[in-house]
Amino acid sequence: MTAVILDGIVLGLAFGLLGVGLTLVYGLGGVLNLAYGAIAVLSAIVVSHLLADGVQTVLAALIGILVGAAAGVLLDLTLMRAVDGLLNWRDPLGALYINISGKPFRILGVAMSAGSVWASVIALGAGAILLAFFGATTFGRGVRSVIQDETGARLVGISPSLVRTVIFALSGALAGLVAVTRSMTAPLTVTAGFDLTIFALIVAVVGGLGSVAGAFLAGVLLGIVDTVSAHYVGSYITTIVLLGAAALTILARPRGLLGR
Repeated sequence: MTAVILDGIVLGLAFGLLGVGLTLVYGLGGVLNLAYGAIAVLSAIVVSHLLADGVQTVLAALIGILVGAAAGVLLDLTLMRAVDGLLNWRDPLGALYINISGKPFRILGVAMSAGSVWASVIALGAGAILLAFFGATTFGRGVRSVIQDETGARLVGISPSLVRTVIFALSGALAGLVAVTRSMTAPLTVTAGFDLTIFALIVAVVGGLGSVAGAFLAGVLLGIVDTVSAHYVGSYITTIVLLGAAALTILARPRGLLGR
């Protein structure tokens, strides 16, 4: 059971990153980016091709994250159409799996693969940076002010247009980071875009739209629910279980776990 819960935490941290990327964009302008999972898949396919061409893993991952950020900006500037059809046409069997070599780590008596541990460390580090950015920097506070009151933010000299573009880039970069971290534990295929979008949407709603901490908390909790359900019931019904958990949470707290 401990192993299942730890796997759930690893999965949940990725869910949290997805939820943060989606909730930031929604919080700014009420725009629900249903192509968000496709941005993660786009980053994964780019990294996969770079690795096949012999590019060093860390460099390939960074380029993939930058591609996600660029896709986010392109979406903001041009209302980019969904990329699933193009990816399925160009790479119908495309997948990304980053094999992290090294001895397994023992956590609470359970052997965890090096990939799972590194994926968790990266996700936690990204979460800490995001919380510090939104809580302790001038621009981060500016983003929060635009989310809360765009007119008021404009009156004090903050450019909502610039903030929106930066957040779309950040959202795309987070999608790329999810692609990299998820591929450290399991292959990320070209057909995963829809599922990633659904997970991001559930996490964002449960955590509270606009709440970074809420997205991470919801991601971890739902990740544990997902893996426990898959272990005891079967993976074919896990999405139904996640939707049920989300519905119960919304009934108890309509604004989400940490929503205001």
